[in-house]
Amino acid sequence: MQSNPQVTIDPQSEFSPDIKLEKGTSPTRLAIKRFMKNKLAVAGVIVLFLIILAVVFAPLFTDQDPTKSNLTLIERPPSEEHPLGNDSSGRDNLARLLYGGRISLIVGFTAMIFTLVIGVTLGSIAGYYGGKIDSIIMRAADLMLMLPFLVLLLTIVALLEKVTIGIFVAIIALTSWPNLTRIIRGTYLALREQEFVLGARAIGASDFRIIFKHFIPNAIGPIVVNATLMMATYIIIESALSFIGFGIPQPTPTWGNMISEAQSLRILRNSPEAWVPPGLAIFLTVLCINFIGDGLRDAFDPKSNRR
Repeated sequence: MQSNPQVTIDPQSEFSPDIKLEKGTSPTRLAIKRFMKNKLAVAGVIVLFLIILAVVFAPLFTDQDPTKSNLTLIERPPSEEHPLGNDSSGRDNLARLLYGGRISLIVGFTAMIFTLVIGVTLGSIAGYYGGKIDSIIMRAADLMLMLPFLVLLLTIVALLEKVTIGIFVAIIALTSWPNLTRIIRGTYLALREQEFVLGARAIGASDFRIIFKHFIPNAIGPIVVNATLMMATYIIIESALSFIGFGIPQPTPTWGNMISEAQSLRILRNSPEAWVPPGLAIFLTVLCINFIGDGLRDAFDPKSNRR
C-alpha cells in the first residue's frame, strides 16, 4: 500500500502567511491587522488624534478669548503673550486657531453623521424594498445631483438671514446625501439575492432584523470609507465657504474665517503667522483623514493586495 504523499507549503509562498493569519481570526480582527500594516493610515490616526487633543484641551495652551477684540492690539506681531500675534480686530490668533479647530472639526463630524443617517436610511429602503419606493428615492437623488452642489449650498445660505452652526450642518447634510444613498442602494442590490438573506427570510426574520443583522454589517466597508472621505470634504467646504463669507459668521472662530481675515496683500506678505497655521491645520487634518480612509478601504476590501 502506498503512503499518502506529505503536503508541504513553501515558506516563501504568498499563501502560507494568510493561512496562519486567517485561521480562527474574525473579520474585524483581520481588518484591524490590515489597517495596522498601512503606515500612512496609522500615522494619520496619530496626527489626527494629536490635533483633536490640542483643540479639545485648548484652555491648557492659551487663556485668551478667541472672540474678544482689542483695538490696541490690531495686527500686532507675535509676542510672548500672543505667540501667533493678533488679527485685524485685535483677537489672539493662537486662541482662534485652537478654538476654531473645534468648530471646523465639529462641523465636519456632525455633517458626516447626519449625512450617514439620511444616506444609509434612504439607501437601505431603496435597495431592500425596490419597486416604486426605489424609483421615488432614486428620482429625488437624481434631481439633487442635477443641481451643482456648491451652487445649491451657496443659494440656500444666501437666502438665510443668519447662519448658525446647526443650520450650516443641516444644509450640508440635506444637499449631499444622494451620493451615499446610491452607493448603499447598489451594495444592497448585490446582497439582496444572496443565500444568507434568502435563508433569513425563509425562517421569518423581520425586514428590520435582516437590514440591521445582515445588510448593514456586509455594507460596513463602503459606509466607513465614505464617512471618512465625507468628513474631509465637509471640512474643506466649511473652510471654503467661510473664506468667501458664506460660512460660519464672525466672530465665531473657524480655520476658514482665519484665512479670510488674512486676505489683504499686506497681511499675506508681512504676517504669515496669521494665515499659515490655519492653512496648515486644514491641510494636515484633511490629509490625515484621507490616509485613514485609504487604510480603511484596504482593510475592509477582501480583494485588497495590502495584507
